[in-house]
Amino acid sequence: MNSSREEIEIVIITGMSGAGKTVAVQSFEDLGYFCVDNLPPALIPKFIELIEGSNGKMSKVALVMDLRGRKFFDHLFDAIDAISLAPHLHFKLQILFLDAKDAKLVQRYKETRRSHPLASDGLPLEGIKLEREMLEEMKGRAQQIIDTTDLKPIQLRERITQQFTLNERHPFSINMMSFGFKYGMPIDADLVFDVRFLPNPHYIDHMRPKTGLEEEVSSYVLKWTETQQFIEKLTDLLQFMLPQYKREGKSQVVVGIGCTGGKHRSVTLAEYFGKEFADEYKVHVRHRDIDKGKETK
Repeated sequence: MNSSREEIEIVIITGMSGAGKTVAVQSFEDLGYFCVDNLPPALIPKFIELIEGSNGKMSKVALVMDLRGRKFFDHLFDAIDAISLAPHLHFKLQILFLDAKDAKLVQRYKETRRSHPLASDGLPLEGIKLEREMLEEMKGRAQQIIDTTDLKPIQLRERITQQFTLNERHPFSINMMSFGFKYGMPIDADLVFDVRFLPNPHYIDHMRPKTGLEEEVSSYVLKWTETQQFIEKLTDLLQFMLPQYKREGKSQVVVGIGCTGGKHRSVTLAEYFGKEFADEYKVHVRHRDIDKGKETK
């Protein structure tokens, strides 16, 4: 392919059954992607030939790969490597992995009364555990992971639209996320930092109902020596690591900062680092648990 031709973007949508791949492919269709659901991995090289012969009419493509085609699944890594290593191709390849916690996946299967494709005994949890094991390497290769546990379909659409329209303008971005450990670890985070060792505004009565978005709370969290030491050390670490992620081809890095309830300390520091790196990278800050509970920490 001539290097002057437009770069072709290929997104492989995969992940846990029940995690939202149907909503995801609909979202990509709305974004103007040519979408193929459940393409056998062994046919990817032939499909690539069709893309090359389309004369630019298929510049954005999304392919759904899941365990409905599990007997073909072993070919997927070979196909991905072939695309990535082919010197004559001008493709940008990304893997989007959709995940959710086991309990939520079981709940979704019960609500839809569907059986899990790998649950031979009809119990969805057994199928989920087997599928998670089979997809472990795929998740490790993914450039983007989205945890859909707490996302409604419209929220998943918004996340995909935001991220993939953002990628057109900014090929590398940082998603700085605050969370509360009492609500579970974020399964879509690349890096997680625990700030529960810092002084906690929760134990000051008038600050308890407030959040790290308010100046009084953020000033309290930031004033301590140990907070400033943590900021200095984490800034140095991120300044080293982020360029390495970018060099390896990741389109975004999700940095999770957690405190007990995801309301005070983690929010303050997610906001701080969001501003700290905003001049160098495109940064999106979100607070996963800020509205959960009336007495969160």
